[in-house]
Order: sequence, then C-alpha cells, then structure tokens
Amino acid sequence: MLKRAFDIFSSASLLIFLLPIEITIALTIYIEDRESVLFKQKRIGLNHKPFILYKFRSMSSDKISTNGSFDAGDQSRVTRIGKVLRKTKIDELPQLFNVLIGDMSLVGPRPEVKKWVDIYPQQWAFVLSVKPGITDNAAILYRNEEEILAKVMNPEMHYREIILPQKLNLYREYILNHSFTGDILIIFRTIFSIVKK
Repeated sequence: MLKRAFDIFSSASLLIFLLPIEITIALTIYIEDRESVLFKQKRIGLNHKPFILYKFRSMSSDKISTNGSFDAGDQSRVTRIGKVLRKTKIDELPQLFNVLIGDMSLVGPRPEVKKWVDIYPQQWAFVLSVKPGITDNAAILYRNEEEILAKVMNPEMHYREIILPQKLNLYREYILNHSFTGDILIIFRTIFSIVKK
C-alpha cells in the first residue's frame, strides 16, 4: 500500500510539475513531421495482463515497430527530436500516466512485448507476479542497450540469448529483495545515470 501511495503521489505531482515541458516536447514532435506525439505499444503487465504503454514518439511513424523487432543501428528511423528524447530518457515521461492509472509502478521490472515474454515463459511467470516499472537495476545497467545492439551482427539473437536472460535474473533478484528504501535508491541511481550520461 505504501508503494502504491508513493506511485500515485509521485506520478501525479511529476505530471503536473512537468506539464510545461511535456507540452513543449509534444509540440516539437508534432511540428517536426505532423504525426502523433505518442508511441503506444501493447506490453504484458501484472499477472500477464496486457496494457498499453505510452512514450513520446521518437521514430518516424512508418518506421515504428509494434511487435518488439529490432533494426538497431538504423538511425534513419529516429527523428531529430527523437535522438534527444532517447539520450535523455525523456521519451519515457508519458509512462507516469501508466503509473498513475495503475498499469505500472515507478520501480519494477521493465514490461516486455508478448513476443519476448513467450520465449522464457517460466521466468516471466515469476517476474509478472509484480507490477512492471519505469526503472529498475536492469534498466540502469542497460541504459545504452540500443548502442550495444547496434554493434552486434544479429541484434535479435543477442537480445534473446544474452541481454534478456541477464535482465530476467536482475528482475528476479529485485522481486526477492525489494523494499521501499531500495526503490528510492534505484530512483536516485536512475537520475544519476541519466545526468552522468
């Protein structure tokens, strides 16, 4: 109950406080190519319940993947404002709305698309026993995930066989050892990792 109360208070406060920034970003995205400002993708949440995850759109609408496939290294899909949004992680801000309505938490395992959940069903069954989050230790460790995938021959295979299993291990560790103070620490570590970058 403490975690949920913190999620509601924090997400609502941030959405209001950051409203001028959010409006500016939305207008900038729209002005660049007159397309939708939000990217929406179906993800798998608590107890395998699907939900729609929101981000600020950082790619051309005709290049967006909705099923989790990779074309890492192809910068032609990323818009000019999108490059800035991705580097600063500002594209994740709309997920505060996901937190507010209860689909996500501020801290928790990152939600995946069904394609990747189906690959390791037993591991995900445990991970999805908790609400997914905007950030966690895996998100901090792999904050440069796209850069990593852009450097390998087969991005999808590398993600499936190396990165995703490591993420699942970190998700499991979080679930087994999480605490409110631990969540606060992860939030501060996330902010530090973004500022440091």
